[in-house]
Amino acid sequence: MNFNILDVVPHANPMCLLDSVETYSTNSVTCLLTIQPETLFFDTSLNGVPSYVGIEYMAQTIAAFSGIHGQLAGKKTKLGFLLGSRKYAPECTVFPNNATLQVYAEQVIQEESGLFVFDCTISINNIAVVNANINAFQPPDAEAYLNSVRNNGKEE
Repeated sequence: MNFNILDVVPHANPMCLLDSVETYSTNSVTCLLTIQPETLFFDTSLNGVPSYVGIEYMAQTIAAFSGIHGQLAGKKTKLGFLLGSRKYAPECTVFPNNATLQVYAEQVIQEESGLFVFDCTISINNIAVVNANINAFQPPDAEAYLNSVRNNGKEE
């Protein structure tokens, strides 16, 4: 089954930074994007995208994983939150112009509370340039959660 990236990542253009879903399985997904001058966050002085943007590529790949599995279960794509990462240490400072990035995310922990941990890798030409563990949170009801946060945890 093919998935349109805009159907599985809860961002509209231009904030959906990924181009497509390459593969998916029960516990992993690989998404693709090609760096070009019109790519959001492209820096002409670097002739590419700063590698720190890769953490958002990983987060959106995790969102694609969730969206795909939601659609397969007949559910609407749900909002999730990037909590942080461990050891995000890219081996490059820039994702260069015309490079196609393969962003892989594999779920390693899923708790009933909605906490997830993914092992993520960004590769260029099948060579890993970034690897990190990403912590994400997907509450059962994102709107109620956001309202709670807005009200400093106080119920209305």
